[in-house]
Parts: sequence; C-alpha cells; structure tokens
Amino acid sequence: MNVQNVTTDPGGPRSLENAKAWMKDRLGKRVHPLGLTDPAETIRAIDRLEGLDGANWAKSWVASGKEFLANGRLAEERGDLEAARAAYYQAYGFFFLGRFPCPNHPHKLASYELELEAYGNFGRLAEPPIEPVTVPFQEGTHGDRVRFYVRKPTDVAKPPVVIMWGGVDAWKEEMTELSSQLAAAGIASIAMDNVGTGESPIKAKADGEKQFLPVIEWARQNEDLDGTRLVLIGRSFGGHWATKLAHLIPDALRGAVNWGGGVHYMFQRDWVEQSRYPDSYLMELVETRSRMLGASNDEEYAEGFRILSLLDQGILDRPSAPLLLVNGKDDRQCPIADIHLLLEHGSPKTVRLFPGGHMGFGPHTVPTIVRWIEQRLQ
Repeated sequence: MNVQNVTTDPGGPRSLENAKAWMKDRLGKRVHPLGLTDPAETIRAIDRLEGLDGANWAKSWVASGKEFLANGRLAEERGDLEAARAAYYQAYGFFFLGRFPCPNHPHKLASYELELEAYGNFGRLAEPPIEPVTVPFQEGTHGDRVRFYVRKPTDVAKPPVVIMWGGVDAWKEEMTELSSQLAAAGIASIAMDNVGTGESPIKAKADGEKQFLPVIEWARQNEDLDGTRLVLIGRSFGGHWATKLAHLIPDALRGAVNWGGGVHYMFQRDWVEQSRYPDSYLMELVETRSRMLGASNDEEYAEGFRILSLLDQGILDRPSAPLLLVNGKDDRQCPIADIHLLLEHGSPKTVRLFPGGHMGFGPHTVPTIVRWIEQRLQ
C-alpha cells in the first residue's frame, strides 16, 4: 500500500484507488468509519467497489449487509440469539457504510433505512438492551419528534445518565461502543442524532441546541434515571452543541465533553476553505456538512458555518458546567485554536490532546473520557 496516498491531503476529491487505500489503512487500524465490520468481508466489499458515486458505493456495502441480515434472521429463528445479535450488528455496520457519510443518493438512503432496521434488531438482543424512545418536538421543520436510544446498566437502581450524540456522519447508532463502556461503569446512556443529521427534526441553525432540551428534560424527569447526575458528550461536530449547552444550562449538568468540535475558528471562511478535503476524511465532507446545515451552495455553506460561532454569539464568557476538551493535536477538520480560545474565556476547562488527527482516536481516548465522566458523577 502506498502510505503517501493515505496520509497526504488529497487536495481534491479522492480517486477510487486512493479511497480504497485509505479505507484499507483505516480498517487495519479499526478506526472510524472502518471500525465496525468484519475485516475479511470488508476487504471484499472494498475490492468490488466500482465507483464512489452513490449507486456504486451503496451497491457493494448493501450486498454484504443483506447477507448478514439474512443470517441474523435465520439464527434468531433457530433460537441462537448470540449469533443473531452478532449478525445483526454486522448487517448494521455494512448498511452504515452504505449510507456513509450521508444518504445524499436514493440508494444510500435505502441503505440507511436498512441500517435502522438492522440496528433495531441488534438493540432488542443487546445486553443490556438498547430501547428506542421518542419525545414530541413542536419546533421541527422536518418532523415533530426526537427519536433516541436508551441503554441502562444491569442491576443499577436510578443510574446517572450520559446524553451523547455524534457529528456530521456518526449518528446515534454509532454510539454503541461508548454506550457499552458506560453501561459497564454503571452509567445509563441516551444516544441521539446531532442536529441536522439522521432522524433530527431540524437543520443546524444558530439555535440548534433547542433539539436537545426536550431530551435533557425527559432524562431529568424519568423515574428510572438519576437526572440530577447528568453529563453530555458531543462527538466531532457535535462537540459544538455540548459546549454551548454547558454554557447555557450549567446548573443542570455535572459536566460536558467536547470531543473534537469547533466553537469559533472552525466556522470562519478561511478554515471552511482549508478543510474541504482533509486527509482524515474519506469523501463528501462539504456535501455532508451542507446537508446538516440545509445549505444548497457554497455561500449558504459558509454563512451557515459563520453564524454558529459561540464567540460571536457572546456566550463563552458565561460560567459553564465542567468541560472536558478532547481532540487529536493535528486535527485538520477542527482547528486546535478553538481549544485555546475556550481556555481564554469563562470557567476553567480540562483538556486532553492525543497524537494524530481528528478526535485523537486511540486506545486511551474513550477510557480517558469515561474516567472523567465517572469523576463528575460521583
């Protein structure tokens, strides 16, 4: 494999061969978005890819996903729930890749619908189970509800709770590994979609935090959860909203984690241009961000980012709930300058930078976040 092709900023959309090399590199490291699926079958799906267009892209991944989905149904029929659970999870993982990074083509949308079906089957059989919940949302322009997953640790009465969401391409279904580690620590989790992604009822505008408020209130009022011990996690772009909520409702939270999200510099026009084709991203980053924002052209994309600046919104000097800021020190999707900016305003924060690029993925990243959360919830 030509490592140079994998690690260097492509300067434009990737070729098919460059994309295949990038995916195999990430698969070997088991890093997002290639950390969920069976390696041997993933290699086969990569090798048979005929193009990066929506139809060819979805075709290869969906073929693998349907095989695992059929295997899961057969295993469940014969009562082998462990095998069924594993097969459903694999089906979900391949359908996730089929819609990745966003369902901006009819075939990718069909893959996303299969992803939701497969994940629902997995969630029924997961230990502990992953239960879908919906709450009404009156201000939605693309729906009148917020849908999320609840996972409670076994044999823990009224556990504390973490509400978490992803960024532009990792949605509520991609919170499974984190929810498993939280459950093992005796912490309940609520996984929901970031604003403008997945089944979100709104696009990411300046007031997008309103999507999270009814879910936070649901957790605070739920008799099976200890809503007085509540932490937020925003992954990637979602860290923006975790940071904003930490400043807007500090008294309701024990803490919040911004894991790779921007607050000001990320949303400036020069960074928008610089980050079109980062080496850490496979393809269609601008298209995926635009879909989240509801932007239809470059000017709307740049303006949609600009209005999200928390510095310009004037909230960074307010007191905040305890904040943990996590990222890779060489991130090219979200500038490290945003972490420095946060340290210069408002309440003191905790920072952990890891080697590498966006989000600082590595063996110590998630355990570091979970330990910090445990401390905040004690």
